[in-house]
Amino acid sequence: MKISHIKETCLYIINLESAITFYNEILEFPLYDYKEGRHAFFKIGDTMLLCFNPEHSKLKKSPPAHYAHGKQHIAFEVPLPGYQRTKNLLLSKGVVIIDETTWKNNLKSFYFQDPEGNVLEIVPSGIWEK
Repeated sequence: MKISHIKETCLYIINLESAITFYNEILEFPLYDYKEGRHAFFKIGDTMLLCFNPEHSKLKKSPPAHYAHGKQHIAFEVPLPGYQRTKNLLLSKGVVIIDETTWKNNLKSFYFQDPEGNVLEIVPSGIWEK
């Protein structure tokens, strides 16, 4: 088997309108598809961030029902030289950094929350390399 990467990642968000404002306007992810009360999909490079309303998606038959509640986590990668610039841009847009961690390879990542309370992270390229 030769799986190359994760193609889509899901977050479960009840207030999809606030998700659109945050992910499209603050994080600048292009909105790919939106169905009121159901989902908002965002294109990120060659991958997709799928935001589903858990109250709707848990009732689905096909594709199979899926949902979650609580603080979920995903990380977005930026080029290493753009890490600080990305951090400064988000701060200028009013995003509150809730933590910054230095990893064993001396690279840093920072954490913030979306309007639903999901914990998001910005990591520089190379973070998972030894």
